[in-house]
Amino acid sequence: MLTAIFQTTRRRYSFEYKTHVKLKGLQSTRDLCCIFKRVSMAGRGSCVRGSRGPSFAQILKKNTSVPPGMHMPFLAPNFSVNLNNNSADVGSKKDVLPKSTKGAQNAPAKEETRQKNIPEELLEKYRRGETHAVSALYELAQLLQFHLEFKETVTTGNIQGLYFAFCAVIDGVEYKTGMGQNKKEAKASAARSALDEFLQSLDKKPKLLEASAGPPPLPLKPKGSLCQEPLHAKFSYERKNPMYEKIPLAVKQMLNKLIDKHPEFRSCGGTVAAFVIETPTECEVVAIGTGDFNTSESVSANGRTLHDSHAVVSARRSLLRFLYRQLLLFYSKNPTMVEKSIFVPDQTTKLLILKTNITIHLYMNQLPKGAAQIQPQLRLNPHSISAYEVSHQMGLHVTIDGKVFSTFSCQFDQVASKVVSMSASDKLMQWEVLGFQGALLSHYIEPIYISSILMGDANCSDVRGIEIAVKQRVDGITSRLPMYYCVYRPHINLVSSAHPIEMSLAQKTLSMNWSQGDISLEIVDGLTGKTVESSPFKTGTAMASRLCKAAMLSRFNLVAKEANRQELLEAVTYHEAKMMAKPYQEAKNVLRSYVMQHGFGTWIVKSPVCEHFSM
Repeated sequence: MLTAIFQTTRRRYSFEYKTHVKLKGLQSTRDLCCIFKRVSMAGRGSCVRGSRGPSFAQILKKNTSVPPGMHMPFLAPNFSVNLNNNSADVGSKKDVLPKSTKGAQNAPAKEETRQKNIPEELLEKYRRGETHAVSALYELAQLLQFHLEFKETVTTGNIQGLYFAFCAVIDGVEYKTGMGQNKKEAKASAARSALDEFLQSLDKKPKLLEASAGPPPLPLKPKGSLCQEPLHAKFSYERKNPMYEKIPLAVKQMLNKLIDKHPEFRSCGGTVAAFVIETPTECEVVAIGTGDFNTSESVSANGRTLHDSHAVVSARRSLLRFLYRQLLLFYSKNPTMVEKSIFVPDQTTKLLILKTNITIHLYMNQLPKGAAQIQPQLRLNPHSISAYEVSHQMGLHVTIDGKVFSTFSCQFDQVASKVVSMSASDKLMQWEVLGFQGALLSHYIEPIYISSILMGDANCSDVRGIEIAVKQRVDGITSRLPMYYCVYRPHINLVSSAHPIEMSLAQKTLSMNWSQGDISLEIVDGLTGKTVESSPFKTGTAMASRLCKAAMLSRFNLVAKEANRQELLEAVTYHEAKMMAKPYQEAKNVLRSYVMQHGFGTWIVKSPVCEHFSM
């Protein structure tokens, strides 16, 4: 049975590769989507149609490798894939243990030893309140020889007053967050939660998890794994690709040019993201953003507060400004200006598409926050692993005041005073499905997808995390999406750094943005969502950023006038203009429902108040 599954999988990926080669010559996203639709609707017996998308178990199994010559202490349960009913059933109720694997045979004995080594007197004292929770947890760590540390996190929800938050980390696994009015209370609360959950995991015998409920036990991966060597060889080869060196160089030159004019803001460029357009003759930087924070203010009702100022978010909103300029060139009716635009009309629709010789790349000098920052070697305890703990790593994340928090860690209060934004990893995943153009621009153009994501992080030697975050979490969704939309799979490569990671305390909350055609930089305070007084560019006394929602609605209306799209000018509010993009909204709803159904969590949505404004 396993052999049959392996052969089916090999045929499927071979087919996808051949399809990819044939698709290289396509000239529009519409052609790509049509082929994907035909593939997915080829019949119920099709291996593409049969996939119901990745579960946590499938992604973990795919990405957790074992060094040659070593065996896994625990193997995943057998899965029998039924392509007719789109389901994966557990084929066996027993662990499959290799006969020649000593570690696999000794692991249950080690677990029983742990249970026997716990003094009943210690547990009774803890239950009677005679031993402090933190002390009890440290004693258990010494007795059972596991690594323990307390990690400070962030408070979430509608909590009034000053609170501290900590979580216990046991063998690399983060347990539930505890809160208190001081650090001592917060650590005690975190220790109690960890003790309760950890002791329950020891009391129960390990049992198989259903494929829909969570992952199978993870194989342990020792440090210094030999399996990392091929990866380094691969990355060193990729670094020799001439184009992957031209792009970081172009970003570096543009950053130096901008910062040299305003050296006082050099330290606010620690985390950098940039969009680069490649043509047959050159690489041109068209949008840059820096930053590490989102606003701590309440939701703005007038659309003039920038809620998220993280680097890739600022760069993407700067890209939107560039795209609006290109649309104005196309609709100018001046032949010379039209020729300069990156857009051409599609022959069968009213929408515009990129010229065939243009591709867009994204450069980042750090891994985006969230699921992309999964450690290259997951060293999780195979007996305490649960769907909750894996979801914490691979699931959706939010950022609050610049700090990252898993959506599984607590219940978010939607009326909380602080603004909660989805993490950069999750937004990247969304843009790879819906396109980087957003809802408003989708009235004029087909989805804009990028060809590659280039990581210039000197501290990063493995892109497995971002591969999972951007690509694998949305495997199998294409057949559910409306026309023009698909899962576009960019190449993800390591490249040289274009800008050093440096940050001063005085400027750590500042965010920089620039788009091709701008006269100067704009500097935004990420915590307030407003332009700072010393910014080289300011829009007016209200200090609203040129990246805010109100500014985007103004450009949307200007393009609608130039394009003579009277139906779009009838939209009264920003929200109404977005809702009129029905295919985009349909695709967005499919995506958010898909990630929730596959166990990655619920997409946190800001209050609708922030979109019900008009110009």
